[in-house]
Amino acid sequence: MLEHLADAMRERMVLSFEVFPPKTDQGLVKLKDCLDHLYAFQPDYVSCTYGAGGTNVGKNMEVCKMIVEADNDTVPVTHFTCIGNTKGEIKEKLQNYLDNGVDHILALRGDLPDGWTGTGGDLSYATDLVSFIRREFGDRFEIAVAGSPEGHIACRSLEADIAHLKQKQDEGANFIMTQLTFDMEQFKYWLDAIRCAGITMPVDVGVMPVLNRESVINMCLSRNGCAIPRKLAEIISHHWFDKDAEGNKRQDVLDAFREEGIEYTVNQILEYVSLGVGGIHLYALNTWENSTEILNKAGIRTIV
Repeated sequence: MLEHLADAMRERMVLSFEVFPPKTDQGLVKLKDCLDHLYAFQPDYVSCTYGAGGTNVGKNMEVCKMIVEADNDTVPVTHFTCIGNTKGEIKEKLQNYLDNGVDHILALRGDLPDGWTGTGGDLSYATDLVSFIRREFGDRFEIAVAGSPEGHIACRSLEADIAHLKQKQDEGANFIMTQLTFDMEQFKYWLDAIRCAGITMPVDVGVMPVLNRESVINMCLSRNGCAIPRKLAEIISHHWFDKDAEGNKRQDVLDAFREEGIEYTVNQILEYVSLGVGGIHLYALNTWENSTEILNKAGIRTIV
């Protein structure tokens, strides 16, 4: 039975996690253990990505079925992209999700593989995908769409990106899941801007934990084009020299970065909560320890 997450977000702040499909069966076993720990927080949903370029879809389905079969009320939300998909293939794959008890979807264009200039499929944009799902399946899916507080890297301006987001709402999307951002002032500006543009969908905020210096820099600069605000830049600078004279990583520096980074993440979550967002969507990165520490320190859903 379709549970409307958007309705829940209008009544309270929901909590959810993002995981990715492992490449091996052993990885699936480890992910199941991770999910079993995360279920202690009673998440409203868990989303599962595709692999890069729409790959590893089979494992994506296995993860979604794992969530369906868990003995709790957690809703599985699958990511779905336009990459390499004809309309017939999209219809067949979406019906397969419904047949397996998955009726919530994050509709995406998808990151284009290196060298590609288009999706390689019949649909070119997430707006097209939302429209197609509504036309072919009516209200059988609840549809989330991505929002970029700093503007999508491929879009000519933030205003143009917000206009595209409004189109997704007009085509029948239900709620927004934001891309990562570390710039809280920009997030506040974007939140005001989308409301002024007539976008009324609830906003579920994607939160990327700050755990590793190289990962933070890569996430900001490789595909997302995200700013590194002063406070985060200071954390990176505090722990820049993380190798000894022989070139080996210094565990004390790595641990100190993680500690300060988790504090940054906790403060970011608390600021989002104070803004009254619809939900916190924490990127679990297929481990449970970091998410558990962050949520317990934030106190928004503490394991007793």
